[in-house]
This record gives sequence, structure tokens and C-alpha cells, in this order.
Amino acid sequence: MRLIVTRPVAESEALAHQLHDRGHSVLIEPMLRIQNIDDAPLDITDAVALLMTSANGVRAFAAHTPRRDLPVMAVGAATGAAARDAGFRDVDTAGGDVIALANMVRDRFKPGKGVLVHVAGSAVAGDLAGDLGQEGDRGGYIVRRAVLYEAAATTQLSEACRAALQAREIDGILFFSPRSAATFVKLLLRDNLGELCRDIDLYGLSQAVADAAGILPWRCLKIAAMPRQDDLLALL
Repeated sequence: MRLIVTRPVAESEALAHQLHDRGHSVLIEPMLRIQNIDDAPLDITDAVALLMTSANGVRAFAAHTPRRDLPVMAVGAATGAAARDAGFRDVDTAGGDVIALANMVRDRFKPGKGVLVHVAGSAVAGDLAGDLGQEGDRGGYIVRRAVLYEAAATTQLSEACRAALQAREIDGILFFSPRSAATFVKLLLRDNLGELCRDIDLYGLSQAVADAAGILPWRCLKIAAMPRQDDLLALL
């Protein structure tokens, strides 16, 4: 199939290799641009673990400090793999969303034993700190958020993307976050290309992703059984 991948560049390039190996052709069209915040404060005093909800967070932390001694609680397989690649040895991997991550934290750590540092971007999906218990809540976990990167939305579709859509060369588009999906829809509508989606399948990591792009007349909405990349690729 001929596919568009909308993840940030690093993730899209890695995914493109997998898709090429499966016989698909890929156009990389990132909807978010990742930028580390070099001067961001990072307080890991009394930390017992790092909560990583994206590979971008892992890379931002690795660029920020040489510390690799803390356990990593990763939201999913890709984030866990990124942590191991960065040099972390104690890595646990959850089922792909923040609810599964919070449950994994509860299984391993007891409240009051130290601080959980959530390495995050400037925009966060889900309420991990709220789920585990805000700092000061009796009986809850102390979660300290460290904002180490920001994700800026793309402001226009590339010429290659517009040309491929207009030539009806695209069979499917892969979305991994509601924000990426919403950004793509906004740019497509601005260029008056929304009707072209009638001949394109949407592949979404979750129902929230599909909802963010649901305004367009997609040929078919295909949602991963679980919010994991492997489950999304199983739809292809």
C-alpha cells in the first residue's frame, strides 16, 4: 500500500523501515516538530523512578543529563526500547497508555516511598499525575513533571504530500496522536483537500485519534485494538 506516516521525524523514519520491509511505500509527513528545551529545570531529588510517556521524553532526558541509574516506567514498547537504547538497564514496559502505566507503577511502588518524575513535553495527553495522586494528596503518589521538550505543530503540508493526495496516490494515513490527527485535518481543510479522503483509509492508534480526524469523509476508519504500534500495523 501507499501510506503517509505523520509521526515526528525520528519515529517516522524508524516506522518507515518496518513498513518498507512489509512491502509498503511510505511518505513521511510529520505533523509535530520536536525540540528539546535545553535550559529546562530537571529536579530528580528523591526520585525513585522516571515515568516516560514517549520516546521523545527519553531522548530529551538523555540529552539533558548522563544519569541512567533510575528505573524507567515506560508507557509502551517503543518508549521502553528507546530507554534501553539510551542506556537505561531497569526498564518496565506498560500496555501502551497512561492507564496501564499508572497500574504498573502501583504494582511496583508504594505511595510515600519517593518521587515519581514524569518526563514530558509541553503538551500532555492524559492525566498521569492526577491518576496517581497529586503531590500533597494523602495516600497518593508524589508525581513531579519535568517538561524537557516541546512539540510544535506543522504549519503547512509539504508539496510532496499535496501532490500525492491530489494524484490519488495514497491508500492510507497513519495517526498516532489526537494532536497530529487534528493538525493534519486543519491543514488539509485549509488547502481544500478534505474531499480526497473519500478514497483514503485512516489508521488510528486509538478512538481519540479517530475522533480528532472524524470531520473528514474517510473511506474507512481503522482503529488499533490496543494503543500500541504493533496493533496498528496489524490493521494494514
